[in-house]
Amino acid sequence: MKKIILTIGVAAAVAAFFYFDLLKYANLDTVREVQASAGAYIQNNPVAASAIYFVAYVLVTGLSLPGAAIMTLAGGALFGLVWGLVLVSFASSVGATSAFLLSRTLLRDWVQSKFGQHLATINEGIEREGAFYLFGMRMVPLFPFFLVNLVMGLTPMKAKTFYLTSQAGMLAGTAVFVFAGTQLAKINSLSDIANPKLLMAFALLGLFPFAAKKLMSYIQTRRESNESI
Repeated sequence: MKKIILTIGVAAAVAAFFYFDLLKYANLDTVREVQASAGAYIQNNPVAASAIYFVAYVLVTGLSLPGAAIMTLAGGALFGLVWGLVLVSFASSVGATSAFLLSRTLLRDWVQSKFGQHLATINEGIEREGAFYLFGMRMVPLFPFFLVNLVMGLTPMKAKTFYLTSQAGMLAGTAVFVFAGTQLAKINSLSDIANPKLLMAFALLGLFPFAAKKLMSYIQTRRESNESI
């Protein structure tokens, strides 16, 4: 009965999101409008504004809805680099863990019963080096993060390990996106694109996956070297 109620609640929330076409607000124009209209409120009520943003971010990521990337940029635009990074880092990790637990609660038993033999190798790998494997996927975003959350929920990985590894693995990428958000929110005309800080933000967004991949290769090499000793 609990699973049925939870399933109905999640389905209703997702259906409402698409029924009211909330995805149309997930763009930079909306971020600029909110910054312009709610800037004074955010400045005068930082705790309340932060709480509203935090809850909204957790709901989006927890329900695996589209829009997390634009909300990360909005964190930098609305709250600045330092506080925006703190908010997004914790909200994204809490939301990801919520999606992880929802997947485990609603899907794990069915998937394991139907495809247990096929997942046996994956389960063994997760038990053996799950944290490092997850850390690599967070550092090098080869797969959408919402998919990583759902798939990991089907494995034996502990929720605490998932949360801590996700927060550590996503921190660098989150910082890049939040920094980009602090600059993208300042674009009012084409001439603003020549802003050196904005160009740096775009460069970091483009170079981050390659740098992360190199870093993970280095860590893997050192790890294998230490194991062979």
